[in-house]
Amino acid sequence: MAHQDSDMKIKIVLAAKKLFAEHGYDATSVRQICEEAGANVALVSYYFGGKESVFHEIFHQFFPSHKLSGLFDIEDPVEGIKAIIKEIILIRSKDPQMISLIQMEIIMASPRIEKIRSLVFPAWERVRYLLEKGRREGCYRFDSLDSTLMFVLGSIFFYKQRDFFEPLFSEPRPETGTIIQQTTTYVMNALGYQSKGE
Repeated sequence: MAHQDSDMKIKIVLAAKKLFAEHGYDATSVRQICEEAGANVALVSYYFGGKESVFHEIFHQFFPSHKLSGLFDIEDPVEGIKAIIKEIILIRSKDPQMISLIQMEIIMASPRIEKIRSLVFPAWERVRYLLEKGRREGCYRFDSLDSTLMFVLGSIFFYKQRDFFEPLFSEPRPETGTIIQQTTTYVMNALGYQSKGE
């Protein structure tokens, strides 16, 4: 019975993640979540206590805090930024629903925004720290730290949905490794980075 409960709970959470990413939290009903999960509508209250608790459970289950926090020991501004770019793009590629859900909550300035901030701000604060340290040490050259932070975050996290822009493209969809390499090159060039000896 416990195994069945566990299976049904994860089905509900996965269904909610999918629907929140597609339609937003407010436009998704408990009934829709249960229909997607193949669950009785009463089970959301039984297992979670309500829709908002399901929302929080999505982040508990799927937000990779441990992967991001593992990058925070890198003190070198160049290696640190490169590592964060790589990890964020890997997360983005592996779980686009989670990224869409986060972006939708940010765009809507939802009441749940503090939950999002508590999870993503440690990584963004680390990016800011590494940019500031890199400029101080002469690795990077830029004027405004705040603007540069937004440009970097825009490149690695607030990446526009490729499908919307597809009619403009002439090249095949790049592999994740290629996106990591291209994004890293773009960000490093934008930061005015030159490797030692150049």
